[in-house]
Amino acid sequence: MAEQSIGALALKVVNVWEWYQKALADPSSIGSKDLPVHEDTPHPGYYRVRRKDSPWEPVAIFFPEDSDQLVAYRNGNEVRDINALWVWCCRQPVEFDAYEAAMDGKGWVDEPPTAPGIGDNSGEADPFDALNIEYLGEKEQAEEFMKANVTTQAQADKVAIWAKRLTSIKSRAEGFHKVEKQPHLDAGRAVDDKWRELKSDPDELAKKLKVHIKPFLQEQLRIEEERQSKARAEAEKIRAAREAELHAQIQAAQAIDNPDSEKVGALIKNIERIANEPIEVEARKVNAGRTGARVSMRTEKVGVVTDYGKAAAALVAMRHKDLIEIIDTLAKRAAKAGLPFDGMEIREEERVV
Repeated sequence: MAEQSIGALALKVVNVWEWYQKALADPSSIGSKDLPVHEDTPHPGYYRVRRKDSPWEPVAIFFPEDSDQLVAYRNGNEVRDINALWVWCCRQPVEFDAYEAAMDGKGWVDEPPTAPGIGDNSGEADPFDALNIEYLGEKEQAEEFMKANVTTQAQADKVAIWAKRLTSIKSRAEGFHKVEKQPHLDAGRAVDDKWRELKSDPDELAKKLKVHIKPFLQEQLRIEEERQSKARAEAEKIRAAREAELHAQIQAAQAIDNPDSEKVGALIKNIERIANEPIEVEARKVNAGRTGARVSMRTEKVGVVTDYGKAAAALVAMRHKDLIEIIDTLAKRAAKAGLPFDGMEIREEERVV
């Protein structure tokens, strides 16, 4: 029989699994005075640990037979720095059966199985294809899982992990998308920079020219309106003279002993016709240039708000879509800031985040 050290013999007497067994029974007490955690005092047991955004890995810390020196294994690989591993895994004790299942590749009961990937050569695959295959695997499993109601804590934990995985896929997709699109954005910006001044400067100069000619066109409009006014006044004089002449003829026809009633009636109708005739004055267009290259004055309708309160109330009464969306957005911001305003209130809604 091989010789055994005094330490190895002592381990047979002392229950080296006591800390682990208590931690397994009540994980919430880990770190308390009943189950203290010291970096340089790891305790034998079965645990799990993981890196950020990575699956859990099984951990085993134990004394090999006939030895008083602890050994530790993480995912089947021996770990030399046991103290460093202990600090990270001590708060995650697991049953031995769970440890063995994880070592056999069966995963953890509170974690959804890892979706099948593109294979060992995924590093050579197109990022879109690899990520899409990963997503489709997660999607298939998640949709199958959602066919039944969540009834256990382990199932609820799976949901949280799945949501995290899907969010990770979304984040990575955004990153890959940005990397792939960036050269196109840079090229697009270069093209924009090349043409920017030639697109904007001629237009700005054309606008300045139109502003420059505006006083001239306004003066031409004034002259044209004055001409039309004089022409209209002259036409009024001509019509008044014609009416006066007809009135004189009526008086002359009625002055005789036997006036011709038909003639008088015809003269009266002529006066009525002339009075009802519209006075039309030729309107001459005020512009500059030629066909295809002409500028002119145009009157446009411009809305000017004179009372913002009344205007807002009118738009709300009309259920104007743009204003309603703006008000809803401002209400959400006010609710987050805890500063409600008149016409809104802050309500509490339960959401899964």
